[in-house]
Amino acid sequence: MTDEPLEPHPITGQLFASPVPPGTGWPGDPATSRTPVAETADAVHRLAASSDDVAVLDARVSVCRACPRLVAWRESVAREGRRASFADQPYWGRPGPGFGDLDAPALIVGLAPAANGTNRTGRMFTGDRSGDWIYAALHRTGFANQPTSEHAGDGLELTGVRIVAAVRCAPPENKPTPTERATCGAWLDRDLQLAEPHLRSIMTLGAIGWNAVLAAARRIGWEVPRPKPRFGHGVEVELATGSGTVVRLLGCYHVSPHNTFTGRLTEPMLDDVLRRLR
Repeated sequence: MTDEPLEPHPITGQLFASPVPPGTGWPGDPATSRTPVAETADAVHRLAASSDDVAVLDARVSVCRACPRLVAWRESVAREGRRASFADQPYWGRPGPGFGDLDAPALIVGLAPAANGTNRTGRMFTGDRSGDWIYAALHRTGFANQPTSEHAGDGLELTGVRIVAAVRCAPPENKPTPTERATCGAWLDRDLQLAEPHLRSIMTLGAIGWNAVLAAARRIGWEVPRPKPRFGHGVEVELATGSGTVVRLLGCYHVSPHNTFTGRLTEPMLDDVLRRLR
């Protein structure tokens, strides 16, 4: 039993505590009460490396507690720091697992969850303005079955693409530290390794995602061009996996409100890069 107040999920109406305990019925929760929890960077490396498939990896990601600052922040937002418009909703308050087609030939890598987006809904790029942009574009380009992504449990499905992040917890001021990025990198390493047999293209949203993919690719033994390719919108480079398969890496400006409000990133620009993932 828990002493935490219980509140109704906005889609299902089921009652949950904030943060949401694993295995209690949250839509799309990949973990159970028995999922092993990484408490240190070494444990992240061990549990990531021993994840036999994407489902196991996502479950372990979703209960990670290896970065004390991030754990404290995500849980404080879930309990006391909620946006007023969501004050009556339970908050996920855990790391954001990957979302989408488990055998997708295309991968999208973002920066990190938003405090009142993924940290609230439990699904990558869901429940905030960035999510409004990326999922509308994924629908326009044929990857999503609907143009909206409001909350886990709303019926959204992706085909041919999977979404992950360089950092899986919402960071204060949207700024993970170098140590936090390095710790979380082991999860991305394993994402790439598990995707390798069917992966053909990767799109990164912003320079941090770009740099995270290049670093992960080197760590797992892929060939990366030298000098290090520079991020830019629409830039495309080729990476070679350990088996010699070519994976195309494409850069895209992040779907942040700053970029979309100012016109630095437009719908046609985003759609163009997404279509090149095929």
